[in-house]
Amino acid sequence: MNRRFFLKSSSVALASIGLATAAPSFLQRTVLAQGRERITGGRRKTLIAIFQRGAVDGLNMVVPHGEKSYYEFRPTLAIAQPKKGAAGESVIDLDGFFGLHPALAGFKPIWDAKRLAIVQAAGSPDNTRSHFDAQDYMESGTPGLKSTDDGWLNRFLQTQGADPQASPFRAVALTQNLPRVLQGRAPALAISNLNDFTIRAGQYSAAVQGSFEDIYEQAAGDALKGTGKETFAAINFLKRVNPAQYKPENGAQYPRTQFGNSLLQIAQLIKAGVGLEIAFTDIGGWDTHINEGNARGQLALRLTEFGQGIAALYQDLGQRMDDVVILTMSEFGRTARENGNRGTDHGHANAMFIIGGAVRGGKVHGEWPGLATDKLYEGRDLALTTDFRDVFGEVAAKHLGAVDLKRVFPSYNASATKFRSVLG
Repeated sequence: MNRRFFLKSSSVALASIGLATAAPSFLQRTVLAQGRERITGGRRKTLIAIFQRGAVDGLNMVVPHGEKSYYEFRPTLAIAQPKKGAAGESVIDLDGFFGLHPALAGFKPIWDAKRLAIVQAAGSPDNTRSHFDAQDYMESGTPGLKSTDDGWLNRFLQTQGADPQASPFRAVALTQNLPRVLQGRAPALAISNLNDFTIRAGQYSAAVQGSFEDIYEQAAGDALKGTGKETFAAINFLKRVNPAQYKPENGAQYPRTQFGNSLLQIAQLIKAGVGLEIAFTDIGGWDTHINEGNARGQLALRLTEFGQGIAALYQDLGQRMDDVVILTMSEFGRTARENGNRGTDHGHANAMFIIGGAVRGGKVHGEWPGLATDKLYEGRDLALTTDFRDVFGEVAAKHLGAVDLKRVFPSYNASATKFRSVLG
Protein backbone atom coordinates (compact mmCIF):
# COMPACT_ATOMS: atom_id res chain seq x y z
CA MET A 1 0.00 0.00 0.00
CA ASN A 2 1.26 3.47 -0.79
CA ARG A 3 0.24 7.00 0.04
CA ARG A 4 -1.62 7.48 -3.22
CA PHE A 5 -3.79 4.42 -2.48
CA PHE A 6 -4.48 5.74 1.00
CA LEU A 7 -5.46 9.21 -0.17
CA LYS A 8 -7.72 7.83 -2.88
CA SER A 9 -9.38 5.07 -0.86
CA SER A 10 -9.53 6.12 2.76
CA SER A 11 -11.92 8.00 4.97
CA VAL A 12 -10.19 10.01 7.67
CA ALA A 13 -11.96 11.60 10.62
CA LEU A 14 -11.21 15.25 11.33
CA ALA A 15 -12.56 17.81 13.75
CA SER A 16 -12.51 21.52 14.44
CA ILE A 17 -9.19 22.80 15.70
CA GLY A 18 -8.52 23.60 19.35
CA LEU A 19 -5.45 25.78 19.74
CA ALA A 20 -4.81 24.74 23.33
CA THR A 21 -2.65 21.81 22.17
CA ALA A 22 0.61 21.92 20.23
CA ALA A 23 -0.08 22.23 16.53
CA PRO A 24 1.70 20.07 13.95
CA SER A 25 3.96 21.77 11.43
CA PHE A 26 1.32 21.86 8.67
CA LEU A 27 -0.95 23.97 10.86
CA GLN A 28 1.86 26.30 11.86
CA ARG A 29 2.58 26.86 8.16
CA THR A 30 -1.11 27.39 7.41
CA VAL A 31 -1.47 30.01 10.12
CA LEU A 32 1.66 31.79 8.88
CA ALA A 33 0.38 31.66 5.29
CA GLN A 34 -2.95 33.11 6.35
CA GLY A 35 -1.11 35.88 8.15
CA ARG A 36 0.78 36.69 4.96
CA GLU A 37 -2.47 36.69 3.00
CA ARG A 38 -3.98 39.23 5.40
CA ILE A 39 -0.89 41.41 5.21
CA THR A 40 -0.90 41.43 1.41
CA GLY A 41 -4.65 42.00 1.25
CA GLY A 42 -5.43 38.55 -0.15
CA ARG A 43 -7.60 35.90 1.49
CA ARG A 44 -7.87 32.18 1.02
CA LYS A 45 -10.62 31.20 -1.43
CA THR A 46 -12.68 28.04 -1.09
CA LEU A 47 -14.78 26.20 -3.66
CA ILE A 48 -17.57 23.91 -2.45
CA ALA A 49 -18.68 21.61 -5.30
CA ILE A 50 -21.96 19.72 -4.88
CA PHE A 51 -23.00 16.96 -7.28
CA GLN A 52 -26.71 16.11 -7.63
CA ARG A 53 -26.23 12.49 -8.71
CA GLY A 54 -29.03 10.90 -10.70
CA ALA A 55 -29.93 13.79 -13.04
CA VAL A 56 -32.17 16.29 -11.29
CA ASP A 57 -35.21 17.59 -13.14
CA GLY A 58 -33.92 21.09 -13.78
CA LEU A 59 -37.19 22.21 -15.34
CA ASN A 60 -39.02 21.65 -12.06
CA MET A 61 -36.08 22.94 -9.99
CA VAL A 62 -35.73 26.24 -11.88
CA VAL A 63 -39.14 26.54 -13.49
CA PRO A 64 -39.66 28.41 -16.80
CA HIS A 65 -43.15 29.46 -15.71
CA GLY A 66 -43.29 32.01 -18.54
CA GLU A 67 -42.97 29.21 -21.11
CA LYS A 68 -46.36 28.01 -22.40
CA SER A 69 -44.97 24.66 -23.54
CA TYR A 70 -43.84 23.83 -20.01
CA TYR A 71 -47.45 23.55 -18.87
CA GLU A 72 -48.55 21.77 -22.03
CA PHE A 73 -45.83 19.12 -21.68
CA ARG A 74 -46.40 18.50 -17.96
CA PRO A 75 -50.14 18.25 -17.19
CA THR A 76 -49.55 16.56 -13.79
CA LEU A 77 -45.96 17.54 -12.95
CA ALA A 78 -45.90 21.29 -13.65
CA ILE A 79 -45.59 23.69 -10.72
CA ALA A 80 -48.40 26.26 -10.61
CA GLN A 81 -47.55 29.74 -11.85
CA PRO A 82 -46.64 32.27 -9.15
CA LYS A 83 -49.53 32.96 -6.75
CA LYS A 84 -51.89 30.72 -8.74
CA GLY A 85 -51.58 27.63 -6.60
CA ALA A 86 -52.29 26.84 -2.98
CA ALA A 87 -50.05 28.34 -0.32
CA GLY A 88 -46.54 26.94 -0.66
CA GLU A 89 -47.34 25.15 -3.92
CA SER A 90 -46.66 27.86 -6.50
CA VAL A 91 -43.46 28.80 -8.29
CA ILE A 92 -41.37 31.36 -6.41
CA ASP A 93 -40.95 34.02 -9.07
CA LEU A 94 -37.44 35.33 -9.76
CA ASP A 95 -37.58 37.52 -12.86
CA GLY A 96 -41.03 37.20 -14.39
CA PHE A 97 -40.07 34.19 -16.51
CA PHE A 98 -38.06 31.83 -14.29
CA GLY A 99 -38.81 30.82 -10.74
CA LEU A 100 -37.80 28.36 -8.04
CA HIS A 101 -39.56 25.20 -6.95
CA PRO A 102 -41.39 26.07 -3.70
CA ALA A 103 -39.16 23.61 -1.82
CA LEU A 104 -36.24 25.99 -2.52
CA ALA A 105 -37.76 28.92 -0.65
CA GLY A 106 -34.52 29.26 1.33
CA PHE A 107 -32.74 30.32 -1.86
CA LYS A 108 -34.94 33.39 -2.42
CA PRO A 109 -33.21 35.63 0.18
CA ILE A 110 -29.84 34.68 -1.32
CA TRP A 111 -31.16 35.59 -4.76
CA ASP A 112 -32.50 38.90 -3.46
CA ALA A 113 -29.06 39.62 -1.94
CA LYS A 114 -27.63 39.04 -5.44
CA ARG A 115 -25.41 36.23 -4.21
CA LEU A 116 -27.18 33.46 -6.13
CA ALA A 117 -26.83 33.06 -9.88
CA ILE A 118 -28.38 30.40 -12.09
CA VAL A 119 -26.99 29.09 -15.36
CA GLN A 120 -29.73 27.62 -17.55
CA ALA A 121 -29.39 25.14 -20.43
CA ALA A 122 -25.93 24.07 -19.24
CA GLY A 123 -24.30 20.66 -19.33
CA SER A 124 -22.23 18.25 -21.36
CA PRO A 125 -22.01 18.39 -25.16
CA ASP A 126 -21.86 14.60 -25.16
CA ASN A 127 -25.32 13.12 -25.78
CA THR A 128 -25.05 10.03 -23.58
CA ARG A 129 -28.04 9.17 -21.44
CA SER A 130 -25.98 6.86 -19.21
CA HIS A 131 -25.70 8.10 -15.62
CA PHE A 132 -22.30 6.44 -15.21
CA ASP A 133 -20.77 7.89 -18.38
CA ALA A 134 -22.27 11.36 -17.94
CA GLN A 135 -21.06 11.63 -14.34
CA ASP A 136 -17.63 10.41 -15.39
CA TYR A 137 -17.43 13.01 -18.17
CA MET A 138 -18.55 15.84 -15.90
CA GLU A 139 -16.05 14.91 -13.18
CA SER A 140 -13.16 14.24 -15.55
CA GLY A 141 -13.94 17.40 -17.52
CA THR A 142 -13.44 15.53 -20.80
CA PRO A 143 -16.90 14.66 -22.19
CA GLY A 144 -16.85 11.78 -24.64
CA LEU A 145 -13.40 10.61 -23.55
CA LYS A 146 -13.32 7.64 -21.17
CA SER A 147 -9.55 7.26 -20.99
CA THR A 148 -8.90 10.34 -18.82
CA ASP A 149 -7.05 9.31 -15.66
CA ASP A 150 -7.79 12.24 -13.39
CA GLY A 151 -10.55 14.66 -12.45
CA TRP A 152 -10.66 18.32 -13.42
CA LEU A 153 -10.35 19.59 -9.85
CA ASN A 154 -7.30 17.39 -9.30
CA ARG A 155 -5.78 18.74 -12.51
CA PHE A 156 -6.36 22.24 -11.21
CA LEU A 157 -4.36 21.32 -8.11
CA GLN A 158 -1.64 19.88 -10.34
CA THR A 159 -1.38 23.12 -12.31
CA GLN A 160 -0.58 24.94 -9.09
CA GLY A 161 2.57 22.85 -8.74
CA ALA A 162 3.89 20.80 -5.84
CA ASP A 163 3.84 23.03 -2.78
CA PRO A 164 5.73 21.69 0.24
CA GLN A 165 3.89 24.29 2.32
CA ALA A 166 0.43 23.08 1.29
CA SER A 167 -1.91 21.73 3.94
CA PRO A 168 -2.80 18.02 3.78
CA PHE A 169 -6.40 19.22 3.88
CA ARG A 170 -6.27 21.45 0.84
CA ALA A 171 -8.75 19.25 -1.05
CA VAL A 172 -11.33 17.21 0.88
CA ALA A 173 -14.37 15.19 -0.15
CA LEU A 174 -17.04 14.62 2.48
CA THR A 175 -17.88 11.25 0.95
CA GLN A 176 -17.16 7.57 1.63
CA ASN A 177 -14.67 7.36 -1.23
CA LEU A 178 -12.64 9.89 -3.14
CA PRO A 179 -14.81 11.10 -6.05
CA ARG A 180 -13.67 10.97 -9.65
CA VAL A 181 -13.30 14.76 -9.79
CA LEU A 182 -10.55 14.72 -7.12
CA GLN A 183 -8.68 11.62 -8.26
CA GLY A 184 -5.21 12.15 -9.69
CA ARG A 185 -1.60 12.90 -8.79
CA ALA A 186 -2.36 15.81 -6.45
CA PRO A 187 -3.08 14.75 -2.85
CA ALA A 188 -6.71 14.76 -1.71
CA LEU A 189 -8.63 13.22 1.18
CA ALA A 190 -12.01 11.53 1.57
CA ILE A 191 -13.65 12.07 4.96
CA SER A 192 -16.74 10.08 5.81
CA ASN A 193 -17.67 11.56 9.16
CA LEU A 194 -15.91 13.76 11.68
CA ASN A 195 -17.43 11.78 14.53
CA ASP A 196 -16.11 8.37 13.49
CA PHE A 197 -12.35 8.78 13.94
CA THR A 198 -11.74 5.76 11.76
CA ILE A 199 -9.56 4.94 8.78
CA ARG A 200 -11.17 2.86 6.03
CA ALA A 201 -9.18 1.16 3.31
CA GLY A 202 -11.42 -1.53 1.87
CA GLN A 203 -10.36 -5.08 2.67
CA TYR A 204 -7.33 -3.78 4.57
CA SER A 205 -9.41 -1.88 7.15
CA ALA A 206 -9.07 -4.28 10.08
CA ALA A 207 -5.32 -4.54 9.63
CA VAL A 208 -4.55 -0.86 9.33
CA GLN A 209 -6.48 0.72 12.18
CA GLY A 210 -3.87 2.79 13.98
CA SER A 211 -1.00 1.27 12.02
CA PHE A 212 -0.60 3.46 8.94
CA GLU A 213 2.17 5.30 10.75
CA ASP A 214 4.13 2.03 10.82
CA ILE A 215 3.55 1.50 7.11
CA TYR A 216 5.07 4.88 6.35
CA GLU A 217 7.99 4.18 8.68
CA GLN A 218 8.79 1.07 6.64
CA ALA A 219 8.61 2.98 3.33
CA ALA A 220 12.22 4.10 3.61
CA GLY A 221 12.64 5.02 -0.02
CA ASP A 222 9.33 6.78 -0.44
CA ALA A 223 9.82 10.45 -1.28
CA LEU A 224 6.34 11.11 0.08
CA LYS A 225 7.07 9.54 3.45
CA GLY A 226 7.45 12.86 5.27
CA THR A 227 4.19 14.19 3.90
CA GLY A 228 2.41 10.99 4.91
CA LYS A 229 3.71 11.19 8.47
CA GLU A 230 2.64 14.82 8.65
CA THR A 231 -0.86 13.88 7.52
CA PHE A 232 -1.15 11.52 10.47
CA ALA A 233 0.23 14.16 12.82
CA ALA A 234 -2.54 16.44 11.61
CA ILE A 235 -5.14 13.73 12.10
CA ASN A 236 -3.96 12.95 15.61
CA PHE A 237 -4.01 16.66 16.45
CA LEU A 238 -7.52 17.21 15.14
CA LYS A 239 -8.90 14.07 16.80
CA ARG A 240 -8.33 15.55 20.24
CA VAL A 241 -11.24 17.93 19.80
CA ASN A 242 -14.79 16.60 20.12
CA PRO A 243 -16.61 17.44 16.87
CA ALA A 244 -19.95 17.22 18.67
CA GLN A 245 -19.16 20.54 20.33
CA TYR A 246 -19.52 22.41 17.04
CA LYS A 247 -22.38 24.89 17.00
CA PRO A 248 -23.53 26.45 13.71
CA GLU A 249 -23.66 30.23 13.71
CA ASN A 250 -26.35 32.74 12.79
CA GLY A 251 -29.19 30.37 13.66
CA ALA A 252 -28.33 27.94 10.84
CA GLN A 253 -30.12 24.60 11.03
CA TYR A 254 -28.78 21.82 8.82
CA PRO A 255 -31.00 18.89 7.76
CA ARG A 256 -30.36 15.86 9.98
CA THR A 257 -29.27 13.80 7.02
CA GLN A 258 -26.01 12.58 5.54
CA PHE A 259 -26.02 15.50 3.09
CA GLY A 260 -26.78 18.04 5.80
CA ASN A 261 -24.03 16.60 7.98
CA SER A 262 -21.50 16.78 5.15
CA LEU A 263 -22.24 20.49 4.64
CA LEU A 264 -21.99 21.14 8.38
CA GLN A 265 -18.59 19.47 8.42
CA ILE A 266 -17.41 21.54 5.45
CA ALA A 267 -18.31 24.63 7.48
CA GLN A 268 -16.30 23.19 10.39
CA LEU A 269 -13.24 22.71 8.21
CA ILE A 270 -13.48 26.21 6.74
CA LYS A 271 -13.75 27.76 10.18
CA ALA A 272 -10.97 25.54 11.53
CA GLY A 273 -8.45 27.25 9.26
CA VAL A 274 -6.75 24.04 8.14
CA GLY A 275 -6.08 25.36 4.63
CA LEU A 276 -9.19 23.96 2.91
CA GLU A 277 -9.37 25.18 -0.71
CA ILE A 278 -11.64 22.63 -2.39
CA ALA A 279 -14.50 20.77 -0.72
CA PHE A 280 -16.77 18.27 -2.43
CA THR A 281 -19.93 16.42 -1.50
CA ASP A 282 -22.89 14.87 -3.29
CA ILE A 283 -26.55 14.04 -2.87
CA GLY A 284 -28.46 11.35 -4.76
CA GLY A 285 -32.07 10.35 -5.37
CA TRP A 286 -32.82 12.48 -8.45
CA ASP A 287 -33.66 9.71 -10.97
CA THR A 288 -37.40 10.38 -11.00
CA HIS A 289 -38.82 8.10 -13.71
CA ILE A 290 -41.96 7.27 -11.71
CA ASN A 291 -44.26 9.46 -9.56
CA GLU A 292 -41.95 12.45 -9.52
CA GLY A 293 -44.53 14.77 -8.04
CA ASN A 294 -44.88 18.51 -8.52
CA ALA A 295 -44.91 20.96 -5.60
CA ARG A 296 -45.17 17.92 -3.35
CA GLY A 297 -43.86 14.41 -3.71
CA GLN A 298 -40.60 12.65 -4.45
CA LEU A 299 -38.71 15.50 -6.12
CA ALA A 300 -39.98 18.06 -3.61
CA LEU A 301 -38.57 16.00 -0.72
CA ARG A 302 -35.14 15.84 -2.33
CA LEU A 303 -35.17 19.57 -3.15
CA THR A 304 -36.19 20.38 0.42
CA GLU A 305 -33.12 18.61 1.81
CA PHE A 306 -30.89 20.09 -0.90
CA GLY A 307 -32.18 23.64 -0.46
CA GLN A 308 -32.28 23.65 3.33
CA GLY A 309 -28.75 22.25 3.49
CA ILE A 310 -27.22 24.86 1.20
CA ALA A 311 -29.18 27.70 2.80
CA ALA A 312 -27.92 26.58 6.23
CA LEU A 313 -24.34 26.43 4.97
CA TYR A 314 -24.66 29.94 3.54
CA GLN A 315 -26.14 31.22 6.79
CA ASP A 316 -23.61 29.42 8.98
CA LEU A 317 -20.59 30.80 7.11
CA GLY A 318 -21.88 34.36 7.25
CA GLN A 319 -19.23 36.85 6.16
CA ARG A 320 -16.93 33.98 5.24
CA MET A 321 -19.11 33.57 2.13
CA ASP A 322 -17.23 36.57 0.73
CA ASP A 323 -14.41 34.11 0.01
CA VAL A 324 -16.49 31.01 -0.79
CA VAL A 325 -18.22 29.85 -3.97
CA ILE A 326 -20.78 27.04 -3.92
CA LEU A 327 -21.17 25.33 -7.30
CA THR A 328 -23.85 22.71 -8.03
CA MET A 329 -24.00 20.30 -10.94
CA SER A 330 -25.91 17.26 -12.23
CA GLU A 331 -24.91 14.91 -15.05
CA PHE A 332 -27.83 15.78 -17.35
CA GLY A 333 -31.40 17.03 -17.20
CA ARG A 334 -34.68 15.29 -17.83
CA THR A 335 -37.21 15.20 -20.65
CA ALA A 336 -39.37 18.25 -21.27
CA ARG A 337 -42.47 16.06 -21.41
CA GLU A 338 -43.61 13.92 -18.53
CA ASN A 339 -43.85 10.20 -19.26
CA GLY A 340 -46.71 7.75 -18.80
CA ASN A 341 -45.64 7.00 -15.22
CA ARG A 342 -45.95 10.63 -14.11
CA GLY A 343 -42.21 10.97 -14.10
CA THR A 344 -39.47 12.19 -16.45
CA ASP A 345 -36.80 10.31 -18.35
CA HIS A 346 -33.13 11.04 -19.06
CA GLY A 347 -32.64 14.32 -20.86
CA HIS A 348 -29.86 16.69 -21.88
CA ALA A 349 -29.26 20.27 -20.63
CA ASN A 350 -29.91 21.34 -17.04
CA ALA A 351 -29.61 24.19 -14.52
CA MET A 352 -26.66 24.99 -12.23
CA PHE A 353 -26.53 27.14 -9.10
CA ILE A 354 -23.55 29.36 -8.19
CA ILE A 355 -23.62 31.02 -4.76
CA GLY A 356 -21.08 33.32 -3.12
CA GLY A 357 -19.90 36.80 -2.33
CA ALA A 358 -18.17 37.27 -5.68
CA VAL A 359 -21.14 35.97 -7.68
CA ARG A 360 -23.05 38.31 -9.98
CA GLY A 361 -26.31 37.05 -8.63
CA GLY A 362 -29.95 37.91 -8.93
CA LYS A 363 -29.81 36.82 -12.56
CA VAL A 364 -30.41 33.75 -14.72
CA HIS A 365 -27.39 33.44 -17.00
CA GLY A 366 -27.01 31.59 -20.27
CA GLU A 367 -29.02 31.55 -23.47
CA TRP A 368 -32.49 30.07 -23.06
CA PRO A 369 -33.31 27.95 -26.15
CA GLY A 370 -37.01 27.59 -25.38
CA LEU A 371 -39.24 24.54 -25.09
CA ALA A 372 -41.09 24.71 -28.39
CA THR A 373 -40.97 21.31 -30.05
CA ASP A 374 -38.73 22.50 -32.87
CA LYS A 375 -36.27 23.92 -30.30
CA LEU A 376 -35.91 20.75 -28.26
CA TYR A 377 -32.81 18.57 -28.54
CA GLU A 378 -33.78 15.41 -30.47
CA GLY A 379 -37.37 16.58 -30.14
CA ARG A 380 -37.52 15.77 -26.42
CA ASP A 381 -34.96 17.61 -24.25
CA LEU A 382 -33.90 21.10 -23.27
CA ALA A 383 -31.14 22.00 -25.73
CA LEU A 384 -27.61 22.78 -24.55
CA THR A 385 -26.36 26.35 -24.95
CA THR A 386 -23.59 26.49 -22.29
CA ASP A 387 -20.87 23.86 -22.00
CA PHE A 388 -20.32 23.01 -18.33
CA ARG A 389 -16.57 23.53 -18.83
CA ASP A 390 -17.15 27.23 -19.46
CA VAL A 391 -18.75 27.57 -16.02
CA PHE A 392 -16.14 25.36 -14.35
CA GLY A 393 -13.40 27.29 -16.15
CA GLU A 394 -14.64 30.65 -14.93
CA VAL A 395 -14.83 29.39 -11.34
CA ALA A 396 -11.35 27.85 -11.58
CA ALA A 397 -9.81 31.00 -13.05
CA LYS A 398 -11.62 33.83 -11.34
CA HIS A 399 -12.17 32.26 -7.94
CA LEU A 400 -9.39 29.72 -7.45
CA GLY A 401 -6.78 31.55 -9.52
CA ALA A 402 -6.10 28.97 -12.24
CA VAL A 403 -3.76 30.37 -14.88
CA ASP A 404 -3.58 27.41 -17.28
CA LEU A 405 -7.10 26.30 -18.17
CA LYS A 406 -5.78 24.29 -21.11
CA ARG A 407 -4.24 21.84 -18.65
CA VAL A 408 -7.36 21.76 -16.52
CA PHE A 409 -9.63 21.12 -19.53
CA PRO A 410 -7.50 19.45 -22.24
CA SER A 411 -8.83 19.38 -25.80
CA TYR A 412 -11.16 22.27 -25.04
CA ASN A 413 -10.72 25.99 -25.39
CA ALA A 414 -12.05 26.84 -21.94
CA SER A 415 -11.64 30.48 -21.11
CA ALA A 416 -12.38 32.57 -18.06
CA THR A 417 -13.80 35.22 -20.39
CA LYS A 418 -15.83 32.86 -22.59
CA PHE A 419 -18.63 32.78 -20.06
CA ARG A 420 -18.17 36.24 -18.68
CA SER A 421 -20.79 37.27 -16.25
CA VAL A 422 -21.26 34.77 -13.40
CA LEU A 423 -18.33 35.91 -11.24
CA GLY A 424 -17.07 39.42 -10.66
